[in-house]
Amino acid sequence: MTRSRLFRHFVPCLFGAWLGWTPTLRAELSRAEIADLFAQGKDLFRQANEAVSADREKATDLYQKSALRFERMVQEGEVHNGKLFYNIGNIYFRMDDIGRAILNYRRAEQYIPNDPNLKQNLDYARQRRLDRIEDQQATRILRTLLFWHYSFPARLRQVLFVVSFLLVWVGAALRLFVRRRFLSWCIGASAAMAILFFASLLADTISFRQNRPGVILHPEVIARKGDSETYEPSFKEPLHAGTEFMLVENRGGWLLVELADARRCWLPAKAVEFAR
Repeated sequence: MTRSRLFRHFVPCLFGAWLGWTPTLRAELSRAEIADLFAQGKDLFRQANEAVSADREKATDLYQKSALRFERMVQEGEVHNGKLFYNIGNIYFRMDDIGRAILNYRRAEQYIPNDPNLKQNLDYARQRRLDRIEDQQATRILRTLLFWHYSFPARLRQVLFVVSFLLVWVGAALRLFVRRRFLSWCIGASAAMAILFFASLLADTISFRQNRPGVILHPEVIARKGDSETYEPSFKEPLHAGTEFMLVENRGGWLLVELADARRCWLPAKAVEFAR
């Protein structure tokens, strides 16, 4: 690698460490350009907050300009950072663009899943959307029974798995010298916990690879029973911005999706965007 290429790669790494982001050589923007966009976006966001009470139209224009700066960092600078996506979500929420707010909050979840402010804002944005689609009953039951899988952060589950796994071996070693029944119970309990948390982490990995969550961005879209506008609507009412789904099948211009209540329908690809 030449000296110039080393410089171009090493300097962005220093800036990326500050942002919590790992850069790649594919980034189209330099470190200086990314830093400039970041500063502009922050300043525009501050101006918008100051103007929102006096001039809503001006504030919206400033919010849009701020979002464009931050989104250039993502698209052209390859900056994938939870706080950045969280800020983009906040900007769209203040513009009453619930679809893009939820989309960016979901993207931020991949990097800062345990952030309490993110969770609070995402929950509030979901309350603001027009469609009220409840999880199916089986999902609610699973979330109750497997509370440790759905409620415990991934990092905590990782720690508990490691601790449980080590306790199995420590107990097994002690069992060689101490013949007590309680040790057998401790080893069995630790092994069961290790298996549970390992299965939980494995399920997360499989779900992340196989599932593609998406969000409707258009204010209103008619869900269809097939992959063209000639098919009848799937529901009496159209779906609205902010409604989330999982991708089932992609046919280019049309997507077969599954909603939270397990209903399936076809949506035009141009009306949605994926969280990952």
